[in-house]
Amino acid sequence: MIPLELTGSLGIVGYGLGAIGPGIGVGLIFAAVIEGTARQPEARGAMLSTAFLGFALTEALAIIGIALAFVFGGL
Repeated sequence: MIPLELTGSLGIVGYGLGAIGPGIGVGLIFAAVIEGTARQPEARGAMLSTAFLGFALTEALAIIGIALAFVFGGL
């Protein structure tokens, strides 16, 4: 049997590891927008709208991750 304190700590550590992916993803999304704007400035509006959609979907993964950390952390 695992002590409750250890399980809760592992849930938070798991979320910390799970947040790395969305963090990198958001960085790559906006790096691509900056590079695309530098190459073709007139397409900035279209790229930003697509980037914000990608940002929202990527951050949804982080929100799901923290919800699962709380759900499984309480076991």
